[in-house]
Amino acid sequence: MQTLLLLGSLNMLISVILGAFGAHALKKKISAEMSAVYQTGVQYQIAHGLALLGMGIISNDIVKSQLVHTAGWFLFAGIILFSGSLYVLSITGIKKLGAITPIGGLAFIVGWLLLIVAIIQG
Repeated sequence: MQTLLLLGSLNMLISVILGAFGAHALKKKISAEMSAVYQTGVQYQIAHGLALLGMGIISNDIVKSQLVHTAGWFLFAGIILFSGSLYVLSITGIKKLGAITPIGGLAFIVGWLLLIVAIIQG
């Protein structure tokens, strides 16, 4: 589906920009610990951005199920909640934001489970 391809492409673009920002602009502004937190957000955004691209490809030709589209939206929500909370936490130091991160992780899990079901159902 074009939506998944667009979401995947946008997330890859944003993750490259944020990765470069973290490596250069934030390098001397945040601690090594917070830099690692930030980079975790980038890594998960890249992984799930690639997954969205893959879902967009398979939803057009291989697995024609609405579940693939739904799974993609869960991954997108996971990116926003998981990676987004890690970005904001690492830059602001507001520890309470860490409570949002597991919700994003749960969205990732649901998205992957839905994709598995869609593939099994064919």
